[in-house]
Amino acid sequence: MNTIKSKFSLEGKVAIVTGSSKGIGKSIAQGLAEHGAKVVVSSRKQEAVALVVEEFKQEGLEAIGIACHIADSGQRENLVAKTLEKFGRIDVLVNNAAINPFYGPLEGADDVVFDKIMDVNVKAPWLLSNLVLPHMKSTGGSIINISSVEGLRPGFGLGLYSATKSALIMLTKNQAKEWGRYGIRANVVCPGLIKTKFSEGLWANEKLVEQYTKTIPLHRIAHPEEMAGLVMLLASDAASYMTGGVYAADGGYMISG
Repeated sequence: MNTIKSKFSLEGKVAIVTGSSKGIGKSIAQGLAEHGAKVVVSSRKQEAVALVVEEFKQEGLEAIGIACHIADSGQRENLVAKTLEKFGRIDVLVNNAAINPFYGPLEGADDVVFDKIMDVNVKAPWLLSNLVLPHMKSTGGSIINISSVEGLRPGFGLGLYSATKSALIMLTKNQAKEWGRYGIRANVVCPGLIKTKFSEGLWANEKLVEQYTKTIPLHRIAHPEEMAGLVMLLASDAASYMTGGVYAADGGYMISG
């Protein structure tokens, strides 16, 4: 019997998660593996991904680690090639890796910073998705891009980051529109404030956190593992009719005053 519950299983699927040696990416990789997927853990340093893979294997999860600086074309190609060499297919791509090298007013940054943040946060997910496209065309697949509520609602000091995350949302919608005919779904997840190393500059500010938690309905910041469930759904056949969607996991930030 083909049950509804069985559609949440990721058994037999192969998933690449970029930026997955820590934080949100690591929790996503763990969640996918716990639901049966064969997971490729990837970030810039091989030592970092190797530690995560060893941790996963001790829990009985199937994973390999492939270092990849996603702004480097050769390393992107190597990531895809080695994944196919090991597992023979790619069913899920989670574009999670991102940077934010600048905090401050728009006029305070220079074009070097702009190019760097666009290369990693927008250009790299676009090109990596293009690389996996031929390998998803015959079987279908799920592309999940990790954006941010900053891509939906402007704040202060994160203007360039916000611009890239907004661009990633529109990229996702176009992927969904153009690649749906191949059975490929594309969705985007927009986390709110999450307690990770990446966002430490925000949640370490007690005054900011106090104001933030008073404003949002759930009155707290989130932990990385709270982002994994939504990604697992979007990766699974339970989400077979979900594409082009923008999903906020933000404690109600987008509906707060």
